[in-house]
Amino acid sequence: MVALASTVVFAVAAWLTITNAPGWPRVQASFFDWETAKKSLPALLDGLWLNVRVLVVCGILILVIGLAVAAVRTLRGPVWFPLRALATAYVDLFRGLPLIICLYLIGFGLPGLRLNGIPNDPVVLGSIALVLVYSAYVAEVFRAGIESVHPSQLASARSLGLTHAQTMRIVVLPQAVRRVLPPLLNDFVAFQKDCGLISVLGAVDAVRAAQIESASSYNFTPYVVAGLLFVVLAVPSSRLADWVSRRAARRQNAGGPGA
Repeated sequence: MVALASTVVFAVAAWLTITNAPGWPRVQASFFDWETAKKSLPALLDGLWLNVRVLVVCGILILVIGLAVAAVRTLRGPVWFPLRALATAYVDLFRGLPLIICLYLIGFGLPGLRLNGIPNDPVVLGSIALVLVYSAYVAEVFRAGIESVHPSQLASARSLGLTHAQTMRIVVLPQAVRRVLPPLLNDFVAFQKDCGLISVLGAVDAVRAAQIESASSYNFTPYVVAGLLFVVLAVPSSRLADWVSRRAARRQNAGGPGA
């Protein structure tokens, strides 16, 4: 009850402070115009549908590539050193490279080569950049999960005659995925927002649609609407990530399977 009351008091105080500011009427007209919001909403929803499609397709590719890179980085033996070094270099490069720079390099650099088969579609080029960067982050999450499995379980599986591939598929990966599911979902929430960055290449997603609508109406309300749409898209994922994190914590505290 005290927490609720303090929250209400703070919200009311913040609202009164903002609405009584000298520049509030101008800000309200520029950022919170209802008619502009209604007029721009259809275009923004069309753009958001593009973001959702990019999110789904790239999300699947990121999981597959990230898991493959993580598996390569956990290979043992000198014969696998070239692959391990290549995977490590890939992770170091794309984890250190800012996403916006990667988007520019891929989006404008690849078409500039003028090679046959190189796409010119900004959606495809932006998706490639997103997959390259986020696969590096997800690979490290998967690698942490794989290396968290106790070596005795790997030794037991090999003593039963399982191959390395069978050991990974039957013993290691099921445990690793359960353990890293909360951080994976957090990365997914961040990825939902970063899908809007493909607009810098000219893709007409929700952000680019907001820019077009804002330029035609001389009003910033479309940006606010686009931001709210991304929030609505991210809230279910955020709550799912919280639920999975609490469930994993309860299982670990209870000493359940996979803890």
